[in-house]
Amino acid sequence: QVQLVESGGALVQAGGSLRLSCAASGRAFSSLHMGWFRQAPGKEREFVTAIARSGKLYYAASVKGRFTISRDNANNTVNLQMNSLKPEDTAVYHCAADGGIYGTWSYWGQGTQVTVSS
Repeated sequence: QVQLVESGGALVQAGGSLRLSCAASGRAFSSLHMGWFRQAPGKEREFVTAIARSGKLYYAASVKGRFTISRDNANNTVNLQMNSLKPEDTAVYHCAADGGIYGTWSYWGQGTQVTVSS
């Protein structure tokens, strides 16, 4: 089992920046693919970004150039730096992980709220 705990969510003005972190435990972190998803009220959960255990990066088109994912294998954390935030980025952001095939996402965190005011 893998436990994921997100932190860093907050209320921020449009154009501002925020950094989310996700701490993982329960399995060798370097063996995990790590990702971020978000879910806005009344909408389905959507993919934001991911970093494979190989280090390969994936971004949704809506955040490319504004968001940056990184991983710290020494501290078992994955970070999401969010710049130039827009009101449409408002959502609960969830950390996800998987140790198997990339994209299966077996483990999920509880989420952290990000609210961007206009």
